[in-house]
Amino acid sequence: MSKKVYAYVIADILHVGHIRFLQEAKALGDHLIVGVLTDSATMEKKPMPVIPFQERVRIIEALRYVDQVVMQEHYSPLENVQKYKPDILVESGSHKEQPANEFVESYGGKVFILPYYQHQSSTKIKNLIRERGV
Repeated sequence: MSKKVYAYVIADILHVGHIRFLQEAKALGDHLIVGVLTDSATMEKKPMPVIPFQERVRIIEALRYVDQVVMQEHYSPLENVQKYKPDILVESGSHKEQPANEFVESYGGKVFILPYYQHQSSTKIKNLIRERGV
């Protein structure tokens, strides 16, 4: 029986931290479902993404280790986790306490916390662009 893994990203200005996160998520199972946060979901906690939602979806779809891309309409993955019932929910160490965690564990699923990639972030890239006036 194949293991379904659910991970989620904003993917605004894709960088090596995203790549590592999704590769590690895929290594945990057989079918990787990636939720891409909509603009409104992102803005629940962060600024409006620079890259439009549909483009961010296309970028994530292009990654060979991603099997399925879905829209995530809230910052919390709970709604999608209830819909897809993954065997494994992958969280970033930057926001490991999510309401979806208890739900996944309630039906025997597991939650894996992958470390936040400290060396790069979309915010760092945006700030560097501003500083350099590019």
